[in-house]
Amino acid sequence: MAKLARDVLIIACIVIGALHISGSIAAAQSLEDFFKAQPFKIIVGSPPGGSYDLYGRAISRHLGSHLPGQPTVIVQNMPGGGGYLAVNYLYNNAPKDGSVIATFSRSVPMQPLTDSTGVQFDPQKLEWIGSASDEVGLVLSWNTSPVKTYADLQRLGMTVASTGPGTDSNVYPRVVSNILGVNIKIVTGYPGAADMLLAVERGEVDGAAGISWSSLWPNKKDWVDNRKLNLLVQLGLKSNHAQLKDVPLILDLVRNETDRRVLEVIFARQAMAYPFAAPPGVPTARLTAIRTAFAKTLTDEHFLSEANRAGMSINPATAEELTAIIKRVYTSPPDVIEKVKTAMGLGAKN
Repeated sequence: MAKLARDVLIIACIVIGALHISGSIAAAQSLEDFFKAQPFKIIVGSPPGGSYDLYGRAISRHLGSHLPGQPTVIVQNMPGGGGYLAVNYLYNNAPKDGSVIATFSRSVPMQPLTDSTGVQFDPQKLEWIGSASDEVGLVLSWNTSPVKTYADLQRLGMTVASTGPGTDSNVYPRVVSNILGVNIKIVTGYPGAADMLLAVERGEVDGAAGISWSSLWPNKKDWVDNRKLNLLVQLGLKSNHAQLKDVPLILDLVRNETDRRVLEVIFARQAMAYPFAAPPGVPTARLTAIRTAFAKTLTDEHFLSEANRAGMSINPATAEELTAIIKRVYTSPPDVIEKVKTAMGLGAKN
């Protein structure tokens, strides 16, 4: 009887082992079969032609070659609500099978901290895929302005051009003013970054606060090279740009740890500049495959060549890094969040 029981146990172990091996092979096969059975979709939460669309479409042209089964990758623009339409859809209605990811405004994941209007998602439950790059904004002035350094800004203050309330060009100068205690007057009504820079060149204002380096460098490289601009402060969590090594980072200018935490919350969006996410509930193996393919795409020589031709900044952030940023921000103490709202001038009219 003991021998029979032992034989049965041995046979059972062999069967279970065989099933495990068979299951593993089937899982590997089904991963490839899944991705090649349908197009893989990237939702872009903004209209065609913008920076998020540029990154989304460039990545779409190379991502499929790194996914199992090499599926066709299609892009669907879903603008509306400043990116809320896309992320609300991703979170609540998109298939959770690994066939859909989305990219949307960098401000969207942080918005629920200060205003939950229209929010139907939890940034902490999204499955982050990664970001194509980080970002750093700049406080800058024209070379003829008396404000040539950060010390001059402290002493003299300045006027800056802005497109209007809620934009980086309006919020960031408020943050600089309120946290660093400098006097910045905002002049609104400019249609876009190009118009703001033209106003700076014409002397209508001293400068601007919130212009992205990734936008300034390819479009106004001669201004930087020929020192037509004074670069006063970097706005972000870190800087990896050799051209900005002598420009102070705003985090290094604060007076205490609370202000530093406030700036970390506000400029976390810069660190995840072009974020991509999947909905919650995507099977682990498929999610891992997407993250791996995304990371490989951002080091693909063909993608990098295309990005260089388009003047795109590529400095990837991993899914783990984005997740850590979200966790850090969403564990901020209530007094820090209240100071964030004050620093950003929420509710200000101009």
